[in-house]
Amino acid sequence: MDTYPKRRGVTRVKELVEAGINVSFGHDDLFDPWYPLGDGNMRDVVHMGLHVCQMMGYEQIMNSYQFITYNAARTLHLSNYGIKEGNPADFIVLDASNFYDALNEKSALLYSYRGGKLIASTTPAVKKVHF
Repeated sequence: MDTYPKRRGVTRVKELVEAGINVSFGHDDLFDPWYPLGDGNMRDVVHMGLHVCQMMGYEQIMNSYQFITYNAARTLHLSNYGIKEGNPADFIVLDASNFYDALNEKSALLYSYRGGKLIASTTPAVKKVHF
């Protein structure tokens, strides 16, 4: 059993969250020599963060969207963030019924809005399972 410090470059995310400290996930490398796989997909950042931080409980997974949304907005001191009247309407719609399914199924991005204007949409693939 590993004790602290763990032998990997990750802070104590679970413990910080349990202590009520704001934790957010992000990355800044997009298609560059330091991280050639970086594509800006924040859902992938959460997916990796959950694995690396060993946060596999259902509630941890369901609440993990906060690392890249509300918590990140707090980290960046964004005062006009969130879904409420008067805020910028910047949001995405995923092809999933909840965030667990969005992560587990790597659900497609259906719509992306910026300033209330639809800027991108995807027609989802039809999936069939044949036994």
